[in-house]
This record gives sequence, structure tokens and C-alpha cells, in this order.
Amino acid sequence: MKDLGKAGTKKLAVRRGELEAAVSVTDLLTGDPHPLTGDRAGQYSVDLDGGRRPLFEPAHEICPTKEDGGIDWARVTEIRIILIGDYHD
Repeated sequence: MKDLGKAGTKKLAVRRGELEAAVSVTDLLTGDPHPLTGDRAGQYSVDLDGGRRPLFEPAHEICPTKEDGGIDWARVTEIRIILIGDYHD
């Protein structure tokens, strides 16, 4: 992960620990955790360094949803990281 640089690699290790410790996605408190919208709807991200972030999605066989059909992130307990970088590029 040398393209993340020293600071980004260190923050990635911290974020990974936070992800592993969380019971659900909404337990994440640091790194501006938030669900994405638009063409990234169904994905979630947390900040790392310099605009880079890990993006992930639920990895449940049946994704937990709310009554309106949106993802119930409070019940997402399994994730799949799909990108580590700047998705704005």
C-alpha cells in the first residue's frame, strides 16, 4: 500500500481496526462515516487521507433493509471493501 503514503497507510490500519471492532456499520464514529448516494448508493465510506477512503458495501446474503427499501446500515454486520482510493477521480 505504498501509494497511500505513510499517513494513509497508518490511518488505514486504524480504520481496519475500527471496522473489525464495530458490531454494525453505524458503530463507526471517526473518519466521517457516511452512506453514499447517486451512482454509489448502497455503498458506505470513511475518510483516510488526502481524499482517499475505503468504500464498502454489505456482504450479507440477504441485505438488511428498512421499510422504504433502503439499506438498514444499523443492521449491516458484514461488509466487503470494494475500493480504497479516491472515488471522485
